[in-house]
Amino acid sequence: MERDAEAEALLNARFRAGDDRALEELYRRWSPVVFTLALRSLGDRSDAEDVTQRTFVSAWTSRTNFDPAKARLSTWLIAIAKHRIADTHESRAKVRAIQAELQRTTRPEDLVREPPDLAETLLVAAELQELEPDAQAVMRLAFFDDLTHQQIAHRLGMPLGTVKSHIRRSLTRMRNSLEVTRVAHRP
Repeated sequence: MERDAEAEALLNARFRAGDDRALEELYRRWSPVVFTLALRSLGDRSDAEDVTQRTFVSAWTSRTNFDPAKARLSTWLIAIAKHRIADTHESRAKVRAIQAELQRTTRPEDLVREPPDLAETLLVAAELQELEPDAQAVMRLAFFDDLTHQQIAHRLGMPLGTVKSHIRRSLTRMRNSLEVTRVAHRP
């Protein structure tokens, strides 16, 4: 029993100090638990994989905030996982609300558009260049090659949840940037 406490204290210290092998050990030990928790809550394997990945990335990047006097490392990881699961549920709700609004307000005649404005096309292309390489690749495949999320994940060898996250974050970043640009260029 005392030996287990010493081993856990050593693992805590190695993890907080940034030891990659401590992270590997934690991942090997706790990722099945995090994945199962996420899968049961979300009901989607790719979202559960994404939550698992984001949980351990969050734990690693905020490892100096971990205080073994307040909680065990496993409890801290599960708390992070629960937050990531909640984030995913919230994101899903937002997507459903947007889709419902689009269905409610879109009429067939609204789908006929004028040809794209060359200036806007160039602006979007420039914004696309500002994305990180993985996000750029995902966005190009999604919007220029018109591939599904699943097809993109397969082609790039990424988890489906990661592809979805890249698209969601990239669209938000591009939208915010383009809104700033439009405001700056208004007469």
